[in-house]
Amino acid sequence: MHSWERARQVLEGARLPAGTLTRVRPLTGGTYNTVEELLLADGSRYVLKVAPEATAPALRYESRLLVAEAEFYRAAAEAGVTAPRVVAFGDDTAVPHVLMTACPGEPWNGSLTEPERLALRTELGRQVARLHTVTGPGFGYPSGALGPLAPDWRTAFAGMVDAVLEDARRYRARLPRPADEVARTVRAALPALDEVTTPRLVHFDLWNGNILVDRPAGQGPRIGGLIDGERMFWGDPLADFVSLALLGDIRRDQAFLAGYREAGGRAEFDAPARLRLALYRTYLYLIMVAETVPRAVDADQDRWVQETVVPELVTALKEIEELASAWFRA
Repeated sequence: MHSWERARQVLEGARLPAGTLTRVRPLTGGTYNTVEELLLADGSRYVLKVAPEATAPALRYESRLLVAEAEFYRAAAEAGVTAPRVVAFGDDTAVPHVLMTACPGEPWNGSLTEPERLALRTELGRQVARLHTVTGPGFGYPSGALGPLAPDWRTAFAGMVDAVLEDARRYRARLPRPADEVARTVRAALPALDEVTTPRLVHFDLWNGNILVDRPAGQGPRIGGLIDGERMFWGDPLADFVSLALLGDIRRDQAFLAGYREAGGRAEFDAPARLRLALYRTYLYLIMVAETVPRAVDADQDRWVQETVVPELVTALKEIEELASAWFRA
């Protein structure tokens, strides 16, 4: 279906004036769903996200991602966090989609001054802490892609790692260690997850590209919205610290941590917490390696993953081994 016709149908279904649609503009940055900005004659802006065909290559957890996206924005509204609001959601329609309000701003980039950056990281910490106050009905992905929600975090996370390793085997992704060896390393550390007893909202994709920065006239920059919540799950809020410091260490981000703690977030980095962080880093980096095959990335992107992400995956696995050994001896 042509983008214009699809946009008009979605607008009509949402009881919006489809006849006043003036522009459909593709938005870049997404790697799975199709994302378009819709502009109406009165200046209203919406974002339409459309799922790929069911036959498109994907990782297991990516089934029905739009369910998770809609759930994230519902929860973000509950927490009073700056994020899109869902206008229409069609999971069982011929073309699965989410229509949402458009947030102001552009993805976070390097144009900020240092005082501006520090102020925004502090505000981001406050907003993420508010996200983490929202609790869910169980642990895992709300889409049901990996089965029903689990009663405990250890069970849910084990299933998530097993699924991405199964994907890696199926697509023959280039992992730095055999998938079975990675599974054994992770499995040995899973008892550390038993400290997590309440399922909380985790975005799990809060890198700079999914944080919009708005610059209102005559004012300083502010966070315009936290977007692309399609990879959310109910789990350990500590897991969000991985993408918030992608390929780095959140402990160095004192401005973020100050805002997070100020808003009531718990950010402690004792040995059990560092072990959990290493597990979550491993999971994210496994996803980043495994998805290169179904995404059919170009040579430059594949090289970046192998030269930048894979060494971080190796480091995380070694940290799991060291911390788990010490933790279980204590």
